[in-house]
Amino acid sequence: MTQDSKQINIALLGLGTVGEGIYKVLQKQAPMMMQKLNTNINISKILVRTPAKHVSKVSDPSVLTDNYDEILNDPSIRIVVEVMGGIEPAFTYIRKAFEAGKSVVTANKDLIAAHGSELIETAETNGCELRYEASVAGGIPIINPLLNSLAANEITEITGIVNGTTNFILTKMTKEGMDYEPALAEAMRLGYAEPDPTNDVEGFDAARKIAIMAQIAFHTKVTLSNVYTEGITKVTSRDISYAAALGWVIKLLGVARNTEDGVEVRVHPTLIPEDHPLASVTDSYNAIFVHGDAVGDVMFYGRGAGQLPTASSAVSDIFTIARHQASHASSVARDSVFRSLPVKTIDDTVSSYYIRMIVEDRPGVLASVAGVFGNNSVSIQQIIQKSKINDADSELVIITSPIHERHIKAATDVFKTSPAIREIASIIRVL
Repeated sequence: MTQDSKQINIALLGLGTVGEGIYKVLQKQAPMMMQKLNTNINISKILVRTPAKHVSKVSDPSVLTDNYDEILNDPSIRIVVEVMGGIEPAFTYIRKAFEAGKSVVTANKDLIAAHGSELIETAETNGCELRYEASVAGGIPIINPLLNSLAANEITEITGIVNGTTNFILTKMTKEGMDYEPALAEAMRLGYAEPDPTNDVEGFDAARKIAIMAQIAFHTKVTLSNVYTEGITKVTSRDISYAAALGWVIKLLGVARNTEDGVEVRVHPTLIPEDHPLASVTDSYNAIFVHGDAVGDVMFYGRGAGQLPTASSAVSDIFTIARHQASHASSVARDSVFRSLPVKTIDDTVSSYYIRMIVEDRPGVLASVAGVFGNNSVSIQQIIQKSKINDADSELVIITSPIHERHIKAATDVFKTSPAIREIASIIRVL
């Protein structure tokens, strides 16, 4: 076979936002593929529900099909690119692709978070590759660095802003003083938030991403159910104002740590110092901060979503597999899980806490609050402000010293029964 005739056929499963982006990027890259890869990549088939609806998106409508068997039974198709989303039928399609000897690229974070290890095992059994860079942080390369570039490190922490929708909302609230609901409405108007934003604003999207990264980085099984998840719906403009006065900003962070007594994996709003590198990550941008014992601290920054950024990651995976196939290199999926570390519950994690409460405005209440904290092993680091809310009540803001979550819960349980405590308005962890 001459060099000019070299070609690797691929199939796309889905031609939505990301699928169309992959198609565009591959079309643009076509003139340079031989130089970059020593082969050409040809989109042989595209699986869609209704081919007639997608004719205008492709230069050759004959590649469109609604029958997966046309892809599965075509031995010339060597790479399947799944951008359908969801668990089924994507899981079944990918498993069958491996069994047919085809390598797979996917952008499906739901699927990787739920069944990543199982799919990697199936790929390895069949001598195939599974690559999923686009499943986390869109256009930001993080999976390959964790698997390869940082493999010489014992990674002890990953902290990241991995959801652009929530970061956009919190940026609006911080920079423009907007409340949560108007900021969410603006995110929807601009297309940053879905019509149903629950997956983003409640932290579930970020939880899937931090689970995937934690499993790779710490080489131990981490599932979505292990991730304590809390969204941004309870963050108020008052909390953001208090944070700014303290020299902090509030971000929705995914946090994964490998500690001496186990792995902790969580997603929640967090107060971070305004001079921390993550504090300057605004709007829909994402950033991931990684600490390794050899490299120290590194940060990955960029567009965490969007058609072309996500397509960039997916096409890079396609290119990697294509290089291996063009050079007949032996490269198969490898599961990075070889440990069995305990995963801590949120009660066993340690943080400082920002607590804002509405209290009865009378002598002795502050001493009573301090007493409850002291009786539950919570040390007060700072009392920020005691301002009038109305004729009867005041607002109290307290920062605690680092303490186990279970002690904070014990103290707040007592406050809930105290007539002097009108409301525990906010509890936010401090980085």
